[in-house]
Amino acid sequence: MSQTDLLILGGGLVGSALAVAAAAHGLTSVVVDPADPAVTTAAGFDGRASAIASAPMRMLEAIGVAERLAGKGCPIEGIRVSDGLEPGALDFVPGDDEDALGTMVENRDLRTALLDAAGAAAGVDLRMTTSALAVRRDAHGVHVTLSDGSEVRASLLIGAEGRNSPTRAAAGLNVARWSYDHVALVTSIGHEHPHENVAYEIFYPEGPFAILPLNDDDRGHRSAIVWSVRSGQAPGMQKLGERGYLAELSRKMGGFLGELTWLGPRFAHPLGFHHAARIVSDRLALVGDAAHGIHPIAGQGVNVGFRDVAALVEVLVEGKRIGLDPGDPALLQRYERWRSLDTFMVAAATDGLTRLFGVPGRTANRVRRLGLSAVQRSPALKHRFITEARGESGALPKLLAGLTV
Repeated sequence: MSQTDLLILGGGLVGSALAVAAAAHGLTSVVVDPADPAVTTAAGFDGRASAIASAPMRMLEAIGVAERLAGKGCPIEGIRVSDGLEPGALDFVPGDDEDALGTMVENRDLRTALLDAAGAAAGVDLRMTTSALAVRRDAHGVHVTLSDGSEVRASLLIGAEGRNSPTRAAAGLNVARWSYDHVALVTSIGHEHPHENVAYEIFYPEGPFAILPLNDDDRGHRSAIVWSVRSGQAPGMQKLGERGYLAELSRKMGGFLGELTWLGPRFAHPLGFHHAARIVSDRLALVGDAAHGIHPIAGQGVNVGFRDVAALVEVLVEGKRIGLDPGDPALLQRYERWRSLDTFMVAAATDGLTRLFGVPGRTANRVRRLGLSAVQRSPALKHRFITEARGESGALPKLLAGLTV
């Protein structure tokens, strides 16, 4: 029977990052996930890319993952927000002595880097293509029987399986959730003009339309597209031929990147919101989408999960230094207090933006444009938004500052 500090159910972006960060601080873990890495790291798996904010990227640097992403990330050196294609856009640009606002990384590259780092870490036992058949938590620890016939004992169970976390459900942790009746159409495109490392968020009444910079390849300039449409429209859009789809994209973009030259594989992801009322229980902590799922409108989904990782590792390491067990209730309560307000505020902000920019009509459009213009003219407000975009607001865990705990 294996003995470990953490048993992490879910080896996705957040679960694997937690394992690597914990190992960098002397905590051992067993990571269990039924997925096959050969499938989840393939180009055709889901097509998404993540905007890794500055602070989470510093954590990836501190735990040795960023070096595995060398040359694979595109810096975000500006963000332009507009209400449709109307004049009056809001521009966010870092100062001359500041780092980029974030880095665009294709999810398959990020998964590969994290899984490789986890596989190389001395304190991580990676059990992919394996499931948990039986889980028991009690005052003495966590006992799990796995599908490969092995048994694992741990001090703390981590639920990191994503939005439909069976661990969360089994623990009876209540979740507030709703659907946006929207689907995110995800693809990549080639275009004539360079994107200059600028990300664009164009708000339409039917949903936001994001153009996210990717590194050029041998085909030329390219960007990722996240296009939010009504659920009823998604099947028809997915059936469009390549020429028709590119024509629709060009209309949404207004032609500022020139001719669209090619279209990558297309994917559709339903959009929804959920937030767990509690993210801890007896010898259990939730991280990432198991704890909270938000609209991708501000590109903060995986960043919020990485903030969970940084906070939980800091709490556990500091507890270990004073002789506390990783499953100690006081440590778990500290983690919950630290993360609950931050995740709720981010969730509320993204939900509010989604609803605000979804209001149709000339009056609503005029009010939004006035608001964008007001922020554009206010350096203090722009700095506040940039701080949020970087993931540097609130009580920042040490890992998000690039420091070990």
